[in-house]
Amino acid sequence: MSTLRLLTAGESHGPQLTAILEGCPSKLALTAAEIDRDLARRQLGFGRGARMTIENDHAEIVAGVRQGRTTGAPIGLVIGNRDAVNWSEVMSVDVAEEAPAPVTVPRPGHADLGGALTYEHDDLRDVIERASARETAARVACGAVARRLLAEIGCRIWSHVVRIGDVEAAPGGADRPAEVVDDDPVRCLDAAASARMQATIGAARDRGDTLGGVFEVVVEGFPAGVGSYVAADRRLGAKLAGAMLSIPAVKGFELGAGFAAAALSGSLVHDEIFFEEARGYYRATNRAGGVEGGISTGEPIVVRAAMKPIATLLHPLRSVEMRTHASVEAHVERSDVCAVPAAAVVGEAVIALALADAALDRFGGASVGEFCDAVQVFTDHVRRR
Repeated sequence: MSTLRLLTAGESHGPQLTAILEGCPSKLALTAAEIDRDLARRQLGFGRGARMTIENDHAEIVAGVRQGRTTGAPIGLVIGNRDAVNWSEVMSVDVAEEAPAPVTVPRPGHADLGGALTYEHDDLRDVIERASARETAARVACGAVARRLLAEIGCRIWSHVVRIGDVEAAPGGADRPAEVVDDDPVRCLDAAASARMQATIGAARDRGDTLGGVFEVVVEGFPAGVGSYVAADRRLGAKLAGAMLSIPAVKGFELGAGFAAAALSGSLVHDEIFFEEARGYYRATNRAGGVEGGISTGEPIVVRAAMKPIATLLHPLRSVEMRTHASVEAHVERSDVCAVPAAAVVGEAVIALALADAALDRFGGASVGEFCDAVQVFTDHVRRR
């Protein structure tokens, strides 16, 4: 059972997204402006669609915070959907006098068909609204809270795009520091690759197509000793993989060297262990990505995710009309051309939530001070062993 529990509600074109985050310690300094900063970052990226010009996401803290600090009670967050005013009849809670026209053609690559069959929906709108990536705004808001908590124990979380379509950043070829990654249109630290990525996205837009890619999330300063090898569901890598694969359109996950390790011999993969009196145990390399045997090593946690191309196309793929089973073109819904830069920000959020949950499970603490003290005591203990 999770120590830090998250529940979101709301539809893409409904009045609002609602999130409840339970388990955050008391006395954590928190403002809506800090949450809004990550919500704004989620809307960045060359290749985004028209909705990013409509929404200007703002989180309203409605519970669990008083006088700028968490109380230990569940934190309630609300993010309004500005576009909801244009969908009031379609999304009406009450039965409308004139029922809206149903959506009956599922889009390949979406949850449309599976959701309709699972929940016995006759109108795919009931699936589309909740399966939409719009829900990730609520998780980014809660991830900002987790980021603030992890910052109290010295953690820094950032991300960057390493591939879009067939354009890949040079390995280790970053020519700009991580601090300026949000200034780049595709959040890539390789300037030459960024230019090629933007050109590739533009070409995909011109032909009515979409693109996916790969992003990397890096967590610096996370303590060693979090996670476990004794049970599968307590392994830290499993928690991180589950978190990342919960993002819509993410189809692949790597930890550390990931799939590249399969092509190498053990002498080129495993990180040798060293010890210094002031530093304690450490690795000179980090091909494990900060996790060994299900437990954090104290080295930076490095994960990557592969995002498939967005499934809604301006030139739709073939599908089937569900009432007649006739072959037709898929339903077209407003969409982005490429959302990999935004997905990387969502990746930061879900990884922050997973790590905050794991750290609270390991160290406990009803207040931030108690939590931080427990982390420090353990860290000092490990250095002396």
